[in-house]
Amino acid sequence: MVARDTWKKFERKVAKKLGGVRTPLSGSHSRHTSGDVIHDRFYVECKYRSRFAVVTLFDEVKERAKKEGKIPILALKQKNRRGELVVLDLDDFVDLLEVNRCG
Repeated sequence: MVARDTWKKFERKVAKKLGGVRTPLSGSHSRHTSGDVIHDRFYVECKYRSRFAVVTLFDEVKERAKKEGKIPILALKQKNRRGELVVLDLDDFVDLLEVNRCG
């Protein structure tokens, strides 16, 4: 079991980096959004766990990208399902948002 302050702190950190605020109360009970972050552009759900399988995959990509001086992006496609997912570091995502705002 994760201490309540730990995941709340994580939600606040993500909200701040994205330029939003942590949703008060519990998701949809707040009447703002059912997500964990109030943001005008993004629906953000935060998951704090001791381990995710995708993190191990991403670590491998990150190590290889570092050797080439590139931003690591892990693209995921589930068989027989429409759409793809992209996994990248939150700081890299914020940096990419800033580049798009300026140019």
